[in-house]
Amino acid sequence: MEKIVVLTGAGISAESGIKTFRDADGLWEGHDVMEVASPIGWQNNMEMVLDFYNQRRRQLLKVQPNEAHHALVRLQDKFDVEIITQNIDDLHERAGSSKVTHLHGELLKARSTFDDDLVMDWKKDISVGDFCEYNHQLRPHVVWFGEAVPMFQKSAEIASTADIIIVIGTSMQVYPAASLVDFAPRHAPIYFIDPNPNIQESSRLEIINDKAVIGVPKLVETLLQKE
Repeated sequence: MEKIVVLTGAGISAESGIKTFRDADGLWEGHDVMEVASPIGWQNNMEMVLDFYNQRRRQLLKVQPNEAHHALVRLQDKFDVEIITQNIDDLHERAGSSKVTHLHGELLKARSTFDDDLVMDWKKDISVGDFCEYNHQLRPHVVWFGEAVPMFQKSAEIASTADIIIVIGTSMQVYPAASLVDFAPRHAPIYFIDPNPNIQESSRLEIINDKAVIGVPKLVETLLQKE
């Protein structure tokens, strides 16, 4: 069974109604990103950081997976599919994808500020005073700017086993995530789905110039019809 590795970014979730911080009206507008997504921001104003992620969590619980998320699930009928996502939402899982690696953490989880390995499911607001079992404050289980990316090595290993790479909704300009395609075997074709691609086609790379909800179902049908 051929292996497809899918790399997804904010663009696929945006079409479910989740704003991206790169949009003109994006989620981070009005906030310096370092104020709400960095260890320094956390130290300076824990309450503001918690409120920021609490708002995102509430929004996530109201939206649904879109046609692109559902289309990827259909690939599992014929391929071994692993998704590596930069997104911190659970829309891939809700759609039915069975192998999802979250490179930048998960919004519906909280972790201890005392022990990074103490992670728990968390769907409500995190408040100042919500402590782990060791009486230390809980924080969002997300990777902030300036922090290590613990799941990168696992993601690189997954990418290295790909027969096909699909890139959806990411500029592939944020590192280290952008370097994952470099770990793919040279024989693996790359499909890049984006309405405003910032790269050029090559003998190995095919651009599908569509939004995710259009381009992903189109590509999935093509791949499923392959002999």
